[in-house]
Amino acid sequence: MSEQKKKGFNVAVLGGILTIFGSMITIFVATNVARNNNQKEKEKPKTEQAAIKLENAVAGYQIGDIADDFSLKNIDNKQVALKDYAQAKGYLIIFTCNHCPYAKMYEDRIIALHKTYQAEGYPVIAINPNDPKVQPDDSFEKMQERAKEKSYPFAYLFDETQEVARKFGATKTPHVFILDKDRKVRYIGAIDDNAQDAQQAAKFYVADAIKELQKGLSVSFATTKAVGCSIKWKQ
Repeated sequence: MSEQKKKGFNVAVLGGILTIFGSMITIFVATNVARNNNQKEKEKPKTEQAAIKLENAVAGYQIGDIADDFSLKNIDNKQVALKDYAQAKGYLIIFTCNHCPYAKMYEDRIIALHKTYQAEGYPVIAINPNDPKVQPDDSFEKMQERAKEKSYPFAYLFDETQEVARKFGATKTPHVFILDKDRKVRYIGAIDDNAQDAQQAAKFYVADAIKELQKGLSVSFATTKAVGCSIKWKQ
């Protein structure tokens, strides 16, 4: 074989080897990317997976349903039930917590709702449904601290078993359920349409719902999308 042919042959062989090697690298990289993606999916926090699973699985109360009464521990260590509000014309059941940024953004508005409507027969009853083992900032002791710091004028209850949140079908903090005096669910959703800035809110769902109920009317916007953090369910 001539020297020129040998060179051509060697170049062809080398090119083939490089092509094969390149293909092997491509396959190796693609396989590892797929494996890493699958591993990341498996390693998603169990709390996130549990929250998604439960959110999809639990429908909870719908408009018109009659809610069961409940008895939960308040921050003063006393049990509180709906039946304890003998003069109530309705109830603002708000699932909320300490740590969630959305709960904090709405905190002053929740206080204002109670101060405005409690005297008219619609008290706020706040309920923390989060598992403190998942989110330590939502422990009962932290609830007591937060309530004292912000001078909560309403009951702040701990749903330790999460049974009440499951029955209601709460998925977010905050998540509002307005009941009438017969515990019929009349509104489910958000407080208003602007979590970030109360001054920029244009629709006041909870306040408007109460005003309509006071007039004996049906609630115009009976359901809205609750915006907040996912409830931290027990693992």
